[in-house]
Amino acid sequence: MLDPRLFRTDLDFVKEQLGRRSFNFNPESYLELEAKRKEVQIKTQELQNERNSRSKAIGQAKANGEDVQSLLNQVHYLGDSLKVAETELSAIQLEMEFLMEGIPNILDQAVPDGKSEEFNVEITRWGDIPKFNFEARDHVDLGAKLNGIDFELGAKIASSRFVVLTGPLARLQRAIIQLMMDMHTEEHGYAETYVPYLANGDSLRGTGQLPKFEADLFKASDDPVLYLIPTAEVPVTNRVRDVIIDAKDLPLKFVCHSPCFRSEAGAYGRDVRGMIRQHQFEKVELVQIVRPEDSVRAHEELTNHAENVLKKLNLPYRKMLLCAGDTGFSSSKTYDLEVWLPGQGNYREISSCSNFKDFQARRLQARWRNPETGKPQLVHTLNGSGLAAGRTLIAVMENYQDAEGRIRIPEALLPYMGGLAIIQ
Repeated sequence: MLDPRLFRTDLDFVKEQLGRRSFNFNPESYLELEAKRKEVQIKTQELQNERNSRSKAIGQAKANGEDVQSLLNQVHYLGDSLKVAETELSAIQLEMEFLMEGIPNILDQAVPDGKSEEFNVEITRWGDIPKFNFEARDHVDLGAKLNGIDFELGAKIASSRFVVLTGPLARLQRAIIQLMMDMHTEEHGYAETYVPYLANGDSLRGTGQLPKFEADLFKASDDPVLYLIPTAEVPVTNRVRDVIIDAKDLPLKFVCHSPCFRSEAGAYGRDVRGMIRQHQFEKVELVQIVRPEDSVRAHEELTNHAENVLKKLNLPYRKMLLCAGDTGFSSSKTYDLEVWLPGQGNYREISSCSNFKDFQARRLQARWRNPETGKPQLVHTLNGSGLAAGRTLIAVMENYQDAEGRIRIPEALLPYMGGLAIIQ
């Protein structure tokens, strides 16, 4: 959520910045609602003051032996009027809160203009694209040949966009996850955490999935209202909801392996072949909670940690800075890491690393106590995939294939494969 003071002090700036996202912000509607809120709030305060004054007068009148019935009637009337005003104020505040929750984050100045992914900017490129003397297969054909990926069985058990992995390919995905967890905990300094795979509305509202993106979620129950998590970002970042963190404990760095569940609302017709876009997938998530002055450096660091996994697996990739129109709702600045997939002859996203600045923290009321002032201040939150396990599996399969459709195990994964060096 954006700082309300921005709307009161520099509404033109807010409108200009939201315009970069092509977000339709109507300042007149905001000003009208804000004026109404101020009017009713002043009225409510005046009624409270008047009722308090009359209540005091009752005590004084009683002490003087005077008739207080008239004063009692006035206090009763003021009390009824105050209840009406408080109800009206509460309704306006809820309307204002709903409006603010639907407004995306202000973009970092480094984010390039542009309405779609075509305007994203390539920052770096790493690794050599493999050259095969045969026509590269994609992971669907490779998985079928190895009898290890079954989409029909996934649809039979659940529905479309689910998959069943079997044998060495299932183990390969587990090995990938284990390598990533070991790297992030032992080399990059993250604390491993295990979290619920269900989240309540407050948690999803805190990280920005609600109310705007409810259609993308799987609702699991109505009493209590719980949703399957779309990413471990939600429960991990909510560790600091309504918490004031001691300055000596920052930065907080967490890594979490979890399944992720997404309805992919509006995505039908896109990536219908294979495991690129599934309702259920595995991911290793990186989350950092930092002081505001450290978030720019932390964003580069976190992205580098995700890149290190790709380098360890010797997978060619490129780092993209997302443009204004392609940057996520809660993010101020996002890097996408795109891995080379020979079966598609293209780079595809495998990690998205974002700096949210204080946008999530304001919703979460996640703060740290600044020792210089002694006062609580909002932290900055960051996260990124380190990496998406299913897409990493796809990348390994396609980049390490041979002419017979066998998969050579990358050297970094051999310790996790129980002596298996080739899947055939």
